[in-house]
Amino acid sequence: MKKYPVKVKRNFIAILSYLTIIGTVIAIVLNNTQKNSFVSFHIRQNLGINIFYFANQWILYTFFGWLIAFSVGIAILALWGIGFLGVLQGETKLVPVVGTYFQKWFKTL
Repeated sequence: MKKYPVKVKRNFIAILSYLTIIGTVIAIVLNNTQKNSFVSFHIRQNLGINIFYFANQWILYTFFGWLIAFSVGIAILALWGIGFLGVLQGETKLVPVVGTYFQKWFKTL
């Protein structure tokens, strides 16, 4: 079996965390065996973004209508894009406004 450098492996797992909620769960499992601070950082960021996304779809769409939910959805997509660009660049860049909260709320991951 071919061994990959640690940097390639950590980048792959961090990128995987941004690919749907299933990718986030897989990244959490893979990161539990050998903790990496870079991967943990991006898992926390994307887990928060995923929770915001599902809350937006469930709560805002149900109670306030599609226009509000769509507008907030665009903002959530922008947060996801900023986080994804950060992982592609190999940086631990917090997403604006809520990134510090995600790091506090999910610090056990």
